[in-house]
Amino acid sequence: MQLLERIQKREAKIGVVGLGYVGLPLSLAFARSGYSVVGLDVDARKIEKIAAGESYIRHIPASAIRAETEAGRFSATTDFAAAKALDCLVICVPTPLTAAREPDLSYIVGTGESLWPHLKAGQLVVLESTTYPGTTDECLRPILEKSGLKAGADFHLAFSPEREDPGNPNFHTQKIPKVVGGTTPACLEAAMALYGSAIERVVPVSSTRAAELTKLLENIYRSVNIALVNELKMLCHRMGIDVFEVIDAAATKPFGFQAFYPGPGLGGHCIPIDPFYLTWKAREYEFSTRFIELAGEVNTGMPLYVVQRTMDALNEQGKAMKGSKILVMGIAYKRDVDDMRESPAIRVIELLEEKGAEVSYHDPYVPQVPPMRAHKVELASVPFTPEELRRHDAAVIVTDHSSLDYQALVDNVPLVVDTRRATQKVTRHRERIRVA
Repeated sequence: MQLLERIQKREAKIGVVGLGYVGLPLSLAFARSGYSVVGLDVDARKIEKIAAGESYIRHIPASAIRAETEAGRFSATTDFAAAKALDCLVICVPTPLTAAREPDLSYIVGTGESLWPHLKAGQLVVLESTTYPGTTDECLRPILEKSGLKAGADFHLAFSPEREDPGNPNFHTQKIPKVVGGTTPACLEAAMALYGSAIERVVPVSSTRAAELTKLLENIYRSVNIALVNELKMLCHRMGIDVFEVIDAAATKPFGFQAFYPGPGLGGHCIPIDPFYLTWKAREYEFSTRFIELAGEVNTGMPLYVVQRTMDALNEQGKAMKGSKILVMGIAYKRDVDDMRESPAIRVIELLEEKGAEVSYHDPYVPQVPPMRAHKVELASVPFTPEELRRHDAAVIVTDHSSLDYQALVDNVPLVVDTRRATQKVTRHRERIRVA
């Protein structure tokens, strides 16, 4: 039976490589659509959790996993030999930056090396990992073709950028339009059939390169606009103007303006990283992406600005940063998630410690700072109690989790530096608040 027919009949077996914030919800979306799905991951802990019907990602309920595992539609393994029994393989592995801020494709390369010995004719392979234009064709394709099979002739190859937004209650995998580009028209048709069977809208583009660049444009757009309002925030501070008031007023214009809000820096697996994939690739064409690089400089400099504002606020109270006890509120990269990837809170903590502060943190979703490649912060979340709060000289709100009691924070800490406008509804002791 041909692949398209197997997809149409929900008889195709799907493998998802990488069961993180992208791969796990995608696996569940395919399983809910009636497919048999096998997750592949090198992390045995994730495999054990799935087998037990447990979740390791806060916004994905264990019940959603149990429903599919108990129905026999979803299972997981660390054995990549399982790929030879599958019809479609979707790769959702990380694409971080190296210490030199250059693309790190080691996870894609490693996945390709693990898959090609098990590749068979007629399979569909789709890469979802965010990367620079040309990766699917220049990096992944030659590895898979070590099998002796040719992409576009013997197996299908496509790229479809992930668009997950962890914790967003309004958009989930099935409702987010899926951009797809294929190596050949037949590859595109196969990938569109697969995604179209589980996702409400599929958007075809002319090539894998166009699909790869689409994701970079989406995140560069956010990075540049966030850099603009971050720079404006620093200017507004000097001018004595409330930048949030200005943005809210501008947002009343019904056309030609979209509101972006400043913060302590960029976090997550996309916006702080993706622009540098394009700046790196642009050098191959002797092109300098100055606008993108300037936005990156502004955004990466925001943690230092937050620390400087905290130091200035302490000075107003006659206190030095050195020896002060500073509580960082929220260290996940955004509100109401447990995702720590590229969180600006880590850099804020490091800079505070470099200035001699005694730093602790509270985050209801991150009980302990996990191991990270580029940072060594060994801290655990402290309790949110009046006694613990009063132990500190200042608190810095980096991530504005909605479950936190900001009035209690302001009542019990003599100085609160707010980078997220989380304290706007606070009524008592507003004199203790400094907006940064």
